[in-house]
Amino acid sequence: MTPVTGSVQEETIGTDFFDDPHKYYRRWRKSGPVLRVRRPSGLPHWLITGYDEARAALADPRMRKNVTDLYEILRHASPDGRGAGASELLSSHMLNSDPPEHTRLRKLVGREFTGRRVAALRPRIEHITKDLLDQMDGQDEVDLIEGLAAPLPVMVICELLGVPFDDRENFQKWSKVLLDADPNVDMAAVSQQMSDYLAALLEAKRAAPGNDLLSGLVTAGEDGDQLSVDELIAMAFLLLVAGHETALHLIGNGVYMMLRDREAFEALRAHPDRIPAATEEVLRRFGPVGWATMRYTGEDVSVGGVDIPAGELVCISLDAANHDPAYNDEPPRLHQVEESPKHLAFGHGIHFCLGAPLGRLEANVAFTQLLERFGGLRLADPDFFPDWRIGFMRGFGSLPVRLR
Repeated sequence: MTPVTGSVQEETIGTDFFDDPHKYYRRWRKSGPVLRVRRPSGLPHWLITGYDEARAALADPRMRKNVTDLYEILRHASPDGRGAGASELLSSHMLNSDPPEHTRLRKLVGREFTGRRVAALRPRIEHITKDLLDQMDGQDEVDLIEGLAAPLPVMVICELLGVPFDDRENFQKWSKVLLDADPNVDMAAVSQQMSDYLAALLEAKRAAPGNDLLSGLVTAGEDGDQLSVDELIAMAFLLLVAGHETALHLIGNGVYMMLRDREAFEALRAHPDRIPAATEEVLRRFGPVGWATMRYTGEDVSVGGVDIPAGELVCISLDAANHDPAYNDEPPRLHQVEESPKHLAFGHGIHFCLGAPLGRLEANVAFTQLLERFGGLRLADPDFFPDWRIGFMRGFGSLPVRLR
């Protein structure tokens, strides 16, 4: 990575960043929408925080994602030389690829992950949600993450992909470790465990395919094109991890926001037709993905008046962009959202989240049934403050509530 020169100042991300990142963003915005930062791990890179600049960068083909080049730059830039969390094999999916390879991979998974397939899941999502709420009923106090926000998307993605639900504890543990990139954990070993699990699962699908999405992916398309073994493992990793991690935190963050504003809670309960708009405001204000996945400059690029040389690591803060005061200076309360707010919670451009419709559907069903079922729902501790996850997924691990 090119050393910092001239008037560009490098900002350090402290250990308190995850409790309140906007404290940092407010300060950083004073010097512009683009800056250099150093993560707690010691990794330096450029960070884009302005909405216009973030939206443009997300769709800029000069911001490359090729996993081989990206990991090489990461290894050289990382103080410990280890680079990213998950192995290069697991990370070699469409989210870390450029056209034409990205176009090919997205087409292959898109033939299985269709809007019709997602829409057809609504009755099943409603049934799973009802069952989970039935299990909570009769208790005075529950952890809403454990009781609803975590199991709902895991059960849905397991059924959609054809993954045994009994394996959830293992892959949830592995995915959390790899996404948080904990420096105290052997990432290579965890990546290998995840890879071995997915390889065995895909081999079983090939031997005895079913009607699930992974079974569809192991077979060739009409044109004969199909994913290689390594591509299948990486794609399964992406779909499985993204399919439950993002929805989990969307639901958890949304319920927390509603419980911090009683008037909004009551109004949404009385007018459930407003819940989809409220979900979009949750995505904008507390979206589950704080930063988009890493990019690097394929050539010299100017962003927000800042010149970034070729070969530099670049991160785009979706969270900061969604709070850009130029667009969201006075955010509405959840029950007052009249239309979908402008946000980048699911990204933009060719890497726009393929699972966005599924995440929205799960959240809307969960919010609707929860509010209808438990009108007396409230925080178990009125002063509860989330123990925000130490990583760039924006969420927390527990939400104690009283049901009545």
